[in-house]
Amino acid sequence: MVKQKNKGTMVWVLFFCLYYGQAQITDLARLEYSFIPASKSEDQYTRFRAILNYPIKLKKDKYLIVGGEYNSIILNLEDDYPFETSKLDRIHVIDLNFGYTFKWNEKWRAGIQFNPRIASTLTSPLTADDYFINGGVFLIDNRINDSSLEHPYRLIIGLTYNATTGLPFPLPFVSYTRLINESWSYNAGIPKSNIKYTFSEKSNIQAFVGLDGYMAHLQDPPTINGQDSEYISLSVVVGGVGYEYCFTEHLAAYMYTGFTFRLNNVLRNKNRDEVFRLNDVNAFYLRTGLKFKI
Repeated sequence: MVKQKNKGTMVWVLFFCLYYGQAQITDLARLEYSFIPASKSEDQYTRFRAILNYPIKLKKDKYLIVGGEYNSIILNLEDDYPFETSKLDRIHVIDLNFGYTFKWNEKWRAGIQFNPRIASTLTSPLTADDYFINGGVFLIDNRINDSSLEHPYRLIIGLTYNATTGLPFPLPFVSYTRLINESWSYNAGIPKSNIKYTFSEKSNIQAFVGLDGYMAHLQDPPTINGQDSEYISLSVVVGGVGYEYCFTEHLAAYMYTGFTFRLNNVLRNKNRDEVFRLNDVNAFYLRTGLKFKI
């Protein structure tokens, strides 16, 4: 029982290493590949991703988390466009992760997350437009390892601020996970919801719906119809199935595959209004990788 309690504490320490909600909250390190081929088009979207996080214990039930993440996004724009696409081929997103979490009371753990980001084509020296600030505050009720409950659960509520959304105010964050029995569990929330079936300690399968995407600054923006396209953004709503296999207690491989229900790839002006839509046709989705977790 003591071992489970310590493990549960570390899970919530690592919660503050989230990036756009896609990384699992127990990940210390991750290597990932994503692929979306455009339907009825020669265009393709590819992303390579690396994550590294490290928790530092300060005092009893108090932790500092430091880490980083790098995304290399490759846009293979092979269709005919009314502008030069060569300087849009690669997008770089670099995050630094800083978090602090502590036990607030017997029920709730609190935390603060701060994520400075560079998101840019990096074809020229950095400017102020290449920097973004993200962060949030959270409360966590973790009873996922409570054997006295018939259906253990964990609840996360909070407020997050993401400069890349273009909204000048914090947005609510909610995630609720519940164990139905030894085999079945589900998570309801944003940016991802799923229902999972566990075959054994080594493997599980899930059906999921989630959000993915990015926004970045274009350092050498193409001019379209007299407007400079200062930013590029991709937003995706995707659903499908995922499978995970654990080689050891901490090392696992995974694959998610499905179809996008909404795909919006857009060039935007300085006010982030739409200038040109690159693609909006739904397509196949693949995400696979290797992770080292608690």
